[in-house]
Amino acid sequence: MPRNFWMIACNETNFDVTEQMGFLIQGLKSQHRRKVQRIEIGDRVLFYVTGVRRFTGTATVTTAYREEITSHWKNEGSSGWPYQIGIKPEIILDKEHHIEAGLLAHRLDYVRRWAPEDWYLAFQGNLHLLPKSDFFIIEEEMKKLKFGSEYRYAPQPIETKNQYRRRRGGRSKSNKGNPNARPEVSVVE
Repeated sequence: MPRNFWMIACNETNFDVTEQMGFLIQGLKSQHRRKVQRIEIGDRVLFYVTGVRRFTGTATVTTAYREEITSHWKNEGSSGWPYQIGIKPEIILDKEHHIEAGLLAHRLDYVRRWAPEDWYLAFQGNLHLLPKSDFFIIEEEMKKLKFGSEYRYAPQPIETKNQYRRRRGGRSKSNKGNPNARPEVSVVE
């Protein structure tokens, strides 16, 4: 099960470069070094193309990041693309099926910090860590477009958390004076 769900935002030219390489490697900008270091094998990636504001596909990370001297991607602004990760394409939409991001933005938790009319500001920058639910909302819409009427929704597995949880506030009043008292535990249903 993937631990992280990433969105890579780039312009059309750089998306085309990734496409021409068969969606096998993806460049990442130098300004996001700490985020890049967090990317693990098995993490999922969503592609967002700036300018046209469209979601274009998803992939799975196959190799951890590495630093490369030469870059295939064109600079956007002042920073280059010195980092690369290996990827495997999962769902890549045809150009005429790319999803207009504005149609899904109101359903995403990630953009709620911005005013509804400014949703696109949430996607500035090259690399974003998305909530799992947002990633699956977008990917489900992609599957519907890619596979058409034969596609059937398959619920995503939900990780179960520990059903036992400590109560907030430390020890109860009855246990305050007793250093050997066990903390209270409640069952979460």
